[in-house]
Amino acid sequence: MYDSFTHQLAGLDLSGLTIAPAPFTPADFPSDEAIEQTFAGVWSDLFALFAGTALEADAEDVAWGFVNLFHRAAARKSAELDRAADEIRALVASADGSEVYSSNLEEQVERAQAAEASMASFEQMREVAAALYLHEIGSSWKPMSGSRPSHAAHLTSAVIDARDFLRARAERRAKAHTPEGTPVVFAGGRTSFASNEDAKAFADNVWATLDRVHANVPDMVLVHGGDGKGADRLAASWAERRGIQQLTFALDRRLGARAGFKRNEQMLALSPRYVIAFPGSGVLERLVIEAKARRITVVDRRGPRGTVPVSGR
Repeated sequence: MYDSFTHQLAGLDLSGLTIAPAPFTPADFPSDEAIEQTFAGVWSDLFALFAGTALEADAEDVAWGFVNLFHRAAARKSAELDRAADEIRALVASADGSEVYSSNLEEQVERAQAAEASMASFEQMREVAAALYLHEIGSSWKPMSGSRPSHAAHLTSAVIDARDFLRARAERRAKAHTPEGTPVVFAGGRTSFASNEDAKAFADNVWATLDRVHANVPDMVLVHGGDGKGADRLAASWAERRGIQQLTFALDRRLGARAGFKRNEQMLALSPRYVIAFPGSGVLERLVIEAKARRITVVDRRGPRGTVPVSGR
């Protein structure tokens, strides 16, 4: 894990300090196989306990909390890493070349390396638990607020909150909060259906449309409103299954009636390759109009059950 942290320090004058490998190895942390097997067993036993009881309706909340345990643990380690990095910057600024200075700096570097490695391990646990959540509940897991970043290269299904993304881009920091790829905006509202067959047809159309767009944009980052219900939930579940990074723009309720239009501006400011539109409100209609005005290709699925409208694209 020390390679990525060393990269963050590139360019700093460390007065000849050599950053050695971290004082631990990958064998000091649970293996991926052990995590997957243990979590699968715990998950199966836990929810078998609820099945057929009066607590079954609360299973989703418990499942969310189970994933959140590891998300919070990773967040605490991330905070430790930030504090260690701040201390390193302060030490570098006050460098005097003494042995005490070098010793203090090496101690802080080791502390930062340990926090980073632990953070990555907890993130891996969270991702395994999130996959179990997706299978059990049928929707993508995301925290109540903020992002679900993935700092390790093999964790690709990150869910990034727009506020974290914009802050990171402005500060040119926190690579985990700046997903790399081609933005594709997905927009759709909450829709009621006359039958289960209609609801299934709508969901199938959402997934099929996203699959076709993904075939044209292999490095796509799915940008959406992060609504836990309706079309956004279907799109988030698709992204989770496909290992696609997500960037969510939740409504800023402080803006009142302007919140939806402000979100449109933020999403279109990313210069997306496509805007995928399913049935929604007047705010969504305005998003489509503005996207076309900017010559952004609109994949229009605002017809019945998420089909192409009669009037065409």
